[in-house]
Amino acid sequence: MPEAETHAGAEVLRVEHISKTFPGTRALDGVGLGFRRGEIHALLGNNGSGKSTLIKILAGVYAADPGGVIHAGGKSFDASRFSPDIARSLGLHFVHQTPALFPMLSVAENMAIGRGFETHGARIRWPEQRARAQRLIERFHIRAMPDLPVAWLEPADRTLVAIARALQDQEGEAHGVLILDEPTAALPGPEVERLLATLRRYAEAGQTILYVSHRLDEVLRISDRVSALRDGKHVGTAPTKDMDETKLVSMMLGREVERIRMEKGSAPLTDPLVSVRELAGGQVTSVSFELARGEVVGIAGLVGSGNSQVLRLLFGADPRSGGEIRFQGQPFTPEQPSDAIARRVAYLPADRALDATFAPMSVRENLSAVNVGRYFEGLRLRHGRERSDALAAIRRFAIRAASDLQPLSTLSGGNQQKVVLARWLQDEPKLFLLDEPSQGVAAHARTEIHGFLREAAKAGMTLLVVSSDFEELAQLCDRVLIMVHGRIAAELRPPHLDSHRLTELAHFAEVTP
Repeated sequence: MPEAETHAGAEVLRVEHISKTFPGTRALDGVGLGFRRGEIHALLGNNGSGKSTLIKILAGVYAADPGGVIHAGGKSFDASRFSPDIARSLGLHFVHQTPALFPMLSVAENMAIGRGFETHGARIRWPEQRARAQRLIERFHIRAMPDLPVAWLEPADRTLVAIARALQDQEGEAHGVLILDEPTAALPGPEVERLLATLRRYAEAGQTILYVSHRLDEVLRISDRVSALRDGKHVGTAPTKDMDETKLVSMMLGREVERIRMEKGSAPLTDPLVSVRELAGGQVTSVSFELARGEVVGIAGLVGSGNSQVLRLLFGADPRSGGEIRFQGQPFTPEQPSDAIARRVAYLPADRALDATFAPMSVRENLSAVNVGRYFEGLRLRHGRERSDALAAIRRFAIRAASDLQPLSTLSGGNQQKVVLARWLQDEPKLFLLDEPSQGVAAHARTEIHGFLREAAKAGMTLLVVSSDFEELAQLCDRVLIMVHGRIAAELRPPHLDSHRLTELAHFAEVTP
């Protein structure tokens, strides 16, 4: 890309022939895209389309297959050798869906992390650090003070702190590329509007923004151009002014779609294991459904729909603000996870590394973590029984480990996930709540995991599954509920249950009173 191209509207970043192959799948296939100075460029695609892989290649986290090229800063780079250091030197800045902030540290301290503190010798120069933070607060229009803990900020301001930290060393807003991955996923309506207005102001000042989102209404309001990926390929780029939601979904799916209206819910079950009435809390405004014994039910929804929070409310991990739950015919009011576990309810969280595993500990210790008390006699841990149960679980769930004492962190993602599943399945819960059960695992491990879950359902266990991969829901579930804006808007059963239909409903289903 010629150095002379620095005027408004010129391309500041271009990728060409970008491919990425993982074992068993081709995540990207010859993608080529260009991003212009001063534009907000939206990137769309269903889960599995290749968006996240492309972003990780731009960040230098993944190495692309040989043959791809990244043009930026007047230079061309081999995409298979692109590194985080090169990305930073070119002014590529990334803010992820959950910004990497430290809630109990101040705004000034969070802004210094990564860049470094203002120091004199070994001492931090706090007046200078606070002054620098104040300049950034004013520059990025953040409603905060330097010494205020980030935990006290509104969600939009926390996102703006992450953006300010990413862009603070630019000479001005018109340098580099800001890449935002689902920045409004956890924001309430007014906060969304404020963040979008701020991003538009950045773009008008010359900042280039790559905006990844499932929320098509936001894409239409904020972006200048939109590109879509499908099955790892770039399938189109168009001016946003020429698009509407139906056209955007058609671009993602590769076929024409229509707005769909469906009746909510299904006929009441005669003897449900679980009955939920007008459940509310957080993003969930009013949800009602029933689950039969041995049934696998999915909950589909776009980011921010509230589907994951339904699981957390049922497990007692988040506080309820309303509604009634009955489990095995009795009232069920879990105030904390231990209440749910005592009633034989299990929960697999979406973030395995943060919420579900003890990485430095052994496979054996991870398998016994939920119910380690069973291995104690008085004050003595019965290592023999713990080892015997661990070896049985390793065989039963095909966990590929050298021994039960191998540190969990040394296993592949798929085998780590099987350890977490085995931890719960070996106790045979009545209800198993699963959030992204095959996220971050290879294709063969995903097939094995689905097999274990179907076997558990055949044995009488009830499974409630949330997944952002609609193909997974279509393959695994007996029926799928679709959530929109905190409520259930529709339900799909075979033979109409497929990933394309779920995508249409997630975008277009209308909640009926």
